[in-house]
Amino acid sequence: MSKLYLNLRHFARATTLFSNASSRAVGGLHRNLHATGVKQDIFNIQDKEDFKQRVLNSDKPVLIDFHAKWCGPCKQLTPRLETALQQFKDDVHLAKVDIDENDDLAMEYMVSAVPVVFAVKGGNVADKFIGLQELDRITSFIRSLLDK
Repeated sequence: MSKLYLNLRHFARATTLFSNASSRAVGGLHRNLHATGVKQDIFNIQDKEDFKQRVLNSDKPVLIDFHAKWCGPCKQLTPRLETALQQFKDDVHLAKVDIDENDDLAMEYMVSAVPVVFAVKGGNVADKFIGLQELDRITSFIRSLLDK
């Protein structure tokens, strides 16, 4: 057999292995998402108009997570927010705002440090916290927002 044939055969085998592994990984993820039965409304804010429509005009309370890609504590807070939201099903939305991409919103909300999370209900800021928080504190924060 020629070297080209062997290389192509090796490539085809590797591609098949990768494809099968990807299918299993995606399938596993798919099953895990459906097994939880939790619908989370988590979205990234694109611009000021998107913010107005999805946050200020929302019929449900919204947590606004002002963050930055370069911020270490922000990277730790996001999974905690998402975990805490699972307890509240679809009663609360999470809007993620990258301060570097949406500096006008960061200035409007006087964000001077990240991470900072605002709780908005009926288009108005109801509460906020600054910095990395423990899961229990975040859960209490959300519960308080829903009780207002």
